[in-house]
Amino acid sequence: MTDYASVSGRIFDIQRYSIHDGPGIRTVVFFKGCGLRCRWCCNPESQSGKTEIWQRSSLPEEVGYDVTAGEVIKEVLRDLPYYRRSGGGITLSGGECLLQPDFAYALLSLAKAHGIHTAIETALFAPPSHVERILPLVDVVLMDIKHMNPQKHKEFTGQDNVRILENARYVGEHAHDLVVRVPVVPTFNDTIADIGQIAAFARRLPRARAIHLLPYHRLGQDKYTALSRDYGMGEIPTPTDAKMQSLRRAAETAGLPCQIGG
Repeated sequence: MTDYASVSGRIFDIQRYSIHDGPGIRTVVFFKGCGLRCRWCCNPESQSGKTEIWQRSSLPEEVGYDVTAGEVIKEVLRDLPYYRRSGGGITLSGGECLLQPDFAYALLSLAKAHGIHTAIETALFAPPSHVERILPLVDVVLMDIKHMNPQKHKEFTGQDNVRILENARYVGEHAHDLVVRVPVVPTFNDTIADIGQIAAFARRLPRARAIHLLPYHRLGQDKYTALSRDYGMGEIPTPTDAKMQSLRRAAETAGLPCQIGG
């Protein structure tokens, strides 16, 4: 029998009492490492799989640390009564949790052994074999679809969307439950045509039950300064509520329920 508790991985945070990362009250485990470089990323410290040093105060701090799945589950179990009452559980986020498949599999297996609801937040830029391995252990997939045009996707994220859409089709056929999430980013995908194309794609995924539109914000901009990196979005403002409502209506014409925010 595999000793899942001893499997190690690299994370940069564990957030308790989350209500925006799946149903109910959840504990979110933020994996370190991502193959995309989205210009608007609010967690730039998640992108490198290596530990880093940043300076958010007077003293430099290390970002990222190695833990075992057993250590993480011990932390997760502290809030088991809240999960039971609210229908919550554990969410693996990032970064990209599918790039650490052994660690993700171990965490999800331990969660299932304790009867804890599981979710992942993923952009699906990962080998298909990782997706196929992890998916049976996931109760809800929160899946980002950022753009349907491969060139525009590459311009703003560093990678095209070919692998992502292939994985999305597989998830759409095999997930237990699926929510499609769209970060709405001005100058990238904030037109009715852009959102309509994504919504039409989502509608063709049999397991998709909803679309969530997530308005762009600059709340992570200070992290770029702390990492001595340039922020790629400049002074682009957050979409207005009127703009988001028009995009929501456009998404709903495809036939899936749509909401603003997660």
